[in-house]
Amino acid sequence: MRRALYAPFLIATSLALAGCATSWTVDSQVRSFSQLGALPAEPTYRFDRLPSQQAHGAAQDEVEAMAGPALAAVGLRRDDAHPRYAVQVTARVAPELSPWADPWWGPGWGPGWGGGLGYGRGWRGSAWYGGWGWGPGFGPPPDPWYGREVSVVMRELPSNQVVYETRARNDGPYSDSRAVLPVMFQAALQGFPTPPQGERRVDIALPPKGAQAAAAPASAPR
Repeated sequence: MRRALYAPFLIATSLALAGCATSWTVDSQVRSFSQLGALPAEPTYRFDRLPSQQAHGAAQDEVEAMAGPALAAVGLRRDDAHPRYAVQVTARVAPELSPWADPWWGPGWGPGWGGGLGYGRGWRGSAWYGGWGWGPGFGPPPDPWYGREVSVVMRELPSNQVVYETRARNDGPYSDSRAVLPVMFQAALQGFPTPPQGERRVDIALPPKGAQAAAAPASAPR
């Protein structure tokens, strides 16, 4: 029944994108914590990296490039020579079982299926990859579905005290992480430096080009 419902959903989505090519809304669940009342006169920052991020420099370069426009949009200015804040950004992408997929899909039940998360190249440029593995007789989910999470942690220098922390989560059939993750960083920083309390939903529309890229089918998250 779920697979039968999923086909019309995909057709309707494809027609909407092909017909008007306007936008695709990325809905993120966001939770933020702030010790800031207002930004100082010179809100400069530098990027800081965990040892694991330093080991995947090219991937982290791309994650920081995705976060940079969102940081600039809330008034922060990158200045590696004279930073007032140290900013740490992360991104995670993992394939998930689609809520529209038939959980019993496949030729039969077999031993040896499970899940995990670790380092890899699950999407182009990412240092993180997670997913499910299947044993004999149990097939993978037929419908692509991806879970994503981004985070931003800001520390005041030179004390290294955390003054801002925010995370955004999203899941859906979007195939192109390069189009979706920058929008999620925008959602994560909405309301900075005094965000609403508690978890909230933030909807941001992808521009037509990004929407079309995100809607493109893919066999693995990028």
